[in-house]
Amino acid sequence: MHIAIIGNIGAGKTTLTQMLGEYYKWDVMYEAVEGNPYLADFYQDMDRWAFNLQIYFLNSRFAQVQKIRATTYSTIIQDRTIYEDAFIFARNLYESGVMKERDYRTYLLLFESIIKTVSQPDLLIYLKADIPKLVSQIKKRGREFEADMSTDYLTSLNRYYEDFAKNYDHGKILEIDVNQMDFASDPDDFNHIVALLNKELFYI
Repeated sequence: MHIAIIGNIGAGKTTLTQMLGEYYKWDVMYEAVEGNPYLADFYQDMDRWAFNLQIYFLNSRFAQVQKIRATTYSTIIQDRTIYEDAFIFARNLYESGVMKERDYRTYLLLFESIIKTVSQPDLLIYLKADIPKLVSQIKKRGREFEADMSTDYLTSLNRYYEDFAKNYDHGKILEIDVNQMDFASDPDDFNHIVALLNKELFYI
């Protein structure tokens, strides 16, 4: 199976991906954040680096999907999906005026070519979190390049996530409100997520 976790920056995707991978003995694929040559520059100058960053992420995610397709005998859990790149992050950058229309159209042409070769995940897990929760989590992990991230940017991304989840029709999606959760530290919260997930996995 291919399970993927989606959600805004700071929602807890990477942590939950790791925990579920260990719990279910699944193979894990993480988002290419560490070692990303554009991310720090992007947060300093979004207009200049938006297109470069999105192309880097798109290529990285496509490579992951190709690897998932080639893996036949194990379940993989993925931190963020190729759908988010186009329908949330690139869309947000374009509609907010950060990414120029020429770059956005070029990006979409590439995405549309790639997506024809991609199989959708068997299950999406959507971690929903409000801005105070996201800001708290981002501060806690202490990445220098995220220090000045604006709440307006996070709010805009949240709107696109809600729209994406509401209109997602490529397969199953499990929405989990994590605002009052601390699944990294509280076993009860993690066990609650496992119980929700087990119900979904039974029907896949």
